Amino acid sequence: MSRFKKLFAVLALACAPAVALAQAYPTKPVRLVVPYSPGGGADNAARILATRLATTLGQTVVIDNRPGGSGMIGAQAVAQAEPDGYTVLYDASAFAVNPALRKMAFDPAKDLVPVSLAVTVPNIFVVPPNAPYSTVQEFVDYARKHPGKLTYASYGAGSAAHLIGELLKARAGIDLLHVPYKGGAPALTDLMGGQVDSYFANAASGMSYVKSGKLRALAVTSAKRMAAMPEVPTLAESGFKDFEVLEWNGFFVPKGTPNEVVARLAKEVQAAVKDPATRQKLQGLGLDPVGSTPEEFGRFVQAEMTRWAGLVKSNRITVD
Repeated sequence: MSRFKKLFAVLALACAPAVALAQAYPTKPVRLVVPYSPGGGADNAARILATRLATTLGQTVVIDNRPGGSGMIGAQAVAQAEPDGYTVLYDASAFAVNPALRKMAFDPAKDLVPVSLAVTVPNIFVVPPNAPYSTVQEFVDYARKHPGKLTYASYGAGSAAHLIGELLKARAGIDLLHVPYKGGAPALTDLMGGQVDSYFANAASGMSYVKSGKLRALAVTSAKRMAAMPEVPTLAESGFKDFEVLEWNGFFVPKGTPNEVVARLAKEVQAAVKDPATRQKLQGLGLDPVGSTPEEFGRFVQAEMTRWAGLVKSNRITVD
């Protein structure tokens, strides 16, 4: 046997366990931790993707809701889980926001490994249907006439919804009271019930309430109007130039998870968002399916952390 053939044989033997691991995984149900309450935007999207992933992985994907701490409770549980690919995190933009706002019991950048960016999504600035304002400018005018009287909800202190509200306060020069919840679903419930006055709802959770008339949309946070709600203006069109904020959802696993398992999960997520039926369901929620490699998602998350840290610092935003 030539020297080249011997080297090739050694490399093949070395790679065999990794290939076998990727082919065998998974051999039991996968737990997908969603660190937000059931019925919220991230949860709605996670359930659609979990259904598709269960089919291609050949195993049940069980949703485990762990709300609280602006996503930190669920994220920490995954960071401390066995790195075997059977405990996966489905987190949102708060993942990149939290490090800029508070001390954490774990380091997201070191203790969790990015798998794939699943979707991006705009927020919808929503108010109760009987509110005395129908546009962003009318809302701002009302807030100026009633300083400190209007409230805005979020799905947790330090969440994207919280920071967007703080950014609007700073840009408009108005005084709003922040009311944090453990998830988007209870925030929406109280908004419809009149317990809070406004909310930057994730489109995946808020759009259906707008279309049913249970909430009124004043604006969206994307650079362009949403195709699903073309009648709703952007915040930029409403007098706030360059006001663009998109939330996102993505998959993570604990540090130490075998690279082959990470690659398999990323491959299946990419295939899921390209699947016509799954893609249609996600877009029906106002989501923009993405699907990325672990490397692409890693760079994206780092850029998001840098961006939010700058926003927090420049606007002197603190958690309640």
